[in-house]
Amino acid sequence: MVVAGRGPVIAVEEAVGWAVRYAAYDEQADRGVELPPRDRVPMTVDTPFDLASLTKLFTAVAAVQQLERGTLGIDARVGAYLPDFRAVAHAGITVRQLLTHTSGLRPELPLYDCASHEERLALLRAEAPVGAPGTSYCYSDLNALLLQYVLERITGRTLDVLVRDGITRPLGMTATGFGPCPGAAATEDQRRPWAKADRGMVRGRVHDENAWALGGVAGHAGLFSTGRDLAVFCRTLLAGGSYGTARILGPDFVELMLTPPGLGFAVDQPWFMGELAGRGAAGHTGFTGTSLVLDPATDTFLVLLANTVHPRRRGPDNGPRARAGDRLARAVRV
Repeated sequence: MVVAGRGPVIAVEEAVGWAVRYAAYDEQADRGVELPPRDRVPMTVDTPFDLASLTKLFTAVAAVQQLERGTLGIDARVGAYLPDFRAVAHAGITVRQLLTHTSGLRPELPLYDCASHEERLALLRAEAPVGAPGTSYCYSDLNALLLQYVLERITGRTLDVLVRDGITRPLGMTATGFGPCPGAAATEDQRRPWAKADRGMVRGRVHDENAWALGGVAGHAGLFSTGRDLAVFCRTLLAGGSYGTARILGPDFVELMLTPPGLGFAVDQPWFMGELAGRGAAGHTGFTGTSLVLDPATDTFLVLLANTVHPRRRGPDNGPRARAGDRLARAVRV
């Protein structure tokens, strides 16, 4: 699924392939077990996708909304909001470091192996950074998870409510929300050893094992959406935080998010933006095969949604993402 546009205009909106093609993955033959043609589900422009790490962008917007309201400090220590997360508090990690992946925290924890929610929380509370905070970049799901707990602590509302009330409902993004989402494109026949849990073919439930273990609502993964809804999200940010009569952020705070090094957003990354990188483009990718790029220099956006882990995950191939960015950059010059 691809959606591309400039300003208020959607120039391209096309869907190809299958939302559900395989019944399972055959480990011995190393290929998917295809469904009979009559049982396959074609992709349409209305098909919802598991956004995977694109969820982090919504968590970041929810955090910057609290910055704008003065209830959260960008350089405040996380321990000021979460004193019970003692390892993080002792390390002096800041909100900015969570948003820029410079906290020093490792990429993830095996929360999916914990027997209870209390055990998962205990693991998170005991996790100390492996590197000195503020010294280097290390992409980590734990940053978005901690940000979720900060937001929930200071607002008294859960992340799904914050995203719904602060972002998707005002913007009319009716197809966007945390799962379950029964009509979504299928993802993976999730089994060990290639996956981290044994769940079988996943459809309409979050693919990420840690988000699944946390009940489907997590700062780093869990949202489902369509290309058309994400086009609204992109247009809102490119327009300085407003869409129609709705405003979710002020222009100065949108600029703060998109200015290098970016808050939640990655900036000028050719490995998935292609030739859009180098002129202030901002965006993110998701493990399931999703990506989103904003190009403020030309007021354009690009959304790619795919279920590339169906029927099972493989090594990453960012070539299609970068080539799509190349084509958009060549079509719309600065």
